[in-house]
Amino acid sequence: MTVYHIVLFRLKQGVTPAQVQTWTTIAEGMVGKIPGLVSLKAGGPLPICVPRAKGFDMGLVAVLEKPGDLEGYATHPAHLEVHKMREALCEETLAYDMEF
Repeated sequence: MTVYHIVLFRLKQGVTPAQVQTWTTIAEGMVGKIPGLVSLKAGGPLPICVPRAKGFDMGLVAVLEKPGDLEGYATHPAHLEVHKMREALCEETLAYDMEF
């Protein structure tokens, strides 16, 4: 069954839109590099959601073919590069995986 890997990010003070765009482009570029990763989209919350976002500035939804693909995704060099960039940009993250 398909897995939806959902992550929310709270950015550090001073992170620029250009830094976020670079990170987003590289993150979305993991599709086609990581086995089982079907799609990945990242972006900020819709204005109507901001009051309920609890300070989280952006999020992503990655779609993977099956639960077993999560381990390969987490340890793949392309993801580790994105993870390292995330650590430089974000003060907090929240991840949630769901299977449908």
